[in-house]
Amino acid sequence: MNFLEKLLLASRTNSSLLCIGLDPDPELMPDMSISEFNQEIISATSDLVCAYKPNLAFYEALGVDGMEALLETIECIPEHIR
Repeated sequence: MNFLEKLLLASRTNSSLLCIGLDPDPELMPDMSISEFNQEIISATSDLVCAYKPNLAFYEALGVDGMEALLETIECIPEHIR
């Protein structure tokens, strides 16, 4: 299944065109890791969205820790949305 087909399926499954950006500001976050914060957002919204958009530059700027957080975040996104 190509990207567009997956997006359309997620949109139909959740009756949504909402895309949520996942590039939190650590200074404004509660006391938790970036991946934990993202997991909370994903958990709370996975039935409301058709896509998530992590900002690669945000995670790259954090070096290896940021890339690990990105991978952990992607793993939390439900398969029908990923």
